[in-house]
Amino acid sequence: MNFQQLEYIIAVDACRHFVQAADKCCVTQATLSMMIKKLEDELGALIFDRRKQPVVPTEIGKIIIEQAKVVLKEAALLKQIVQEVDSEIKGELRLGIIPTLAPYLLHLFLPQFLKKYPSVKLKIVETNTSNIIAALEKEELDIGILATPLGIDGMKETVLFRENFRVFVSNKEKLLNKQYLLPQEIDVQRLWLLAEGHCLREQVMNLCELQKQQANLHHLEYEAGSIESLLKIVEMNEGITIIPELAALALDNIRQKQLRSFQSPAPMREIGLLTHKHFIKKRLFEVLKEEILLAVKHLI
Repeated sequence: MNFQQLEYIIAVDACRHFVQAADKCCVTQATLSMMIKKLEDELGALIFDRRKQPVVPTEIGKIIIEQAKVVLKEAALLKQIVQEVDSEIKGELRLGIIPTLAPYLLHLFLPQFLKKYPSVKLKIVETNTSNIIAALEKEELDIGILATPLGIDGMKETVLFRENFRVFVSNKEKLLNKQYLLPQEIDVQRLWLLAEGHCLREQVMNLCELQKQQANLHHLEYEAGSIESLLKIVEMNEGITIIPELAALALDNIRQKQLRSFQSPAPMREIGLLTHKHFIKKRLFEVLKEEILLAVKHLI
C-alpha cells in the first residue's frame, strides 16, 4: 500500500470514471486500474463496483476512501509542520470569495499581503457560497471568505468582522428624505434584489421578511449578478436596494448622497473564514486573517 494508490481511489471516487481519474492523476488508465486492483487485493475488499456506470464505491469502499483522505491529510501535515518551523512564510493558498464581497475587500488587503509575503502564491476564485462549500469539501479550495454563520458539519468558521446594511435609494423615492430607516419601511414592491443563489439576497429576504413571490412584483424581471448591476437598475427603474457597508464605502460622491442608514440597531451581516475540519495550513491562515483585519479595522 502506498500514498499513490490512495490518491488514485480518491480520484476515481471524485470523477466516478476510471479514464477521467487517470487523466486527473496524469497516468494511463491501465496503470491506475492495476494499482487500485493491487490495493483491493492487499486489503481483501472491493473498493469500487465496476458493474455500474458511473462507477460507484462499495459500502466498504466508502469507508476506505474516507480513511484514505485522512491518511493523505496527515501525510501532508508532516510537510506543513516543516514549513511552519521555517522562518519564511511560503506555500500556496487557494481562496474562494463571494461576489458581493470580492470587489470591495480584495483591494484592501491584497497589495499589502503580496508585498509582505512574496513567497506565498495566492489563487483566488470569485463564486457563490454553495460553490465555495463544494470546493472546500473536494479540497479544491483551502479557505472561503463569505457570509457566516453557516453551521456546516465538517467545516470550521472563524469570524472576521461584521458590516452594517445600508439602503441605496433612487432619486425619486420618498425615503430619500429620511436620514434613518426602519426595515418595515421598505416597500417590497420597490425593492430590487440579486439573483437566486447569492447569499446577500437570502439575508435581505430575511431582513424584510419577504416571500418568494416578491420576484413577480416588478413589471421588469432582472436577475442581477452583482451589486453594481443592482445600483444601475435602481437608478434606471427607480426603487431601492440594500447593500453591505463595504460596498457602500466604495460608491462615488454622487451615489453616496443616495445612501441611507437603518435606525440603530442596524441590521448587519457577519463575514468569516470557512475551512475544512482537516485544514492544515494554519500559519498561512493566520497571516491571511491578520491582513484582512488590519485592512478593515478603520472602515467597519
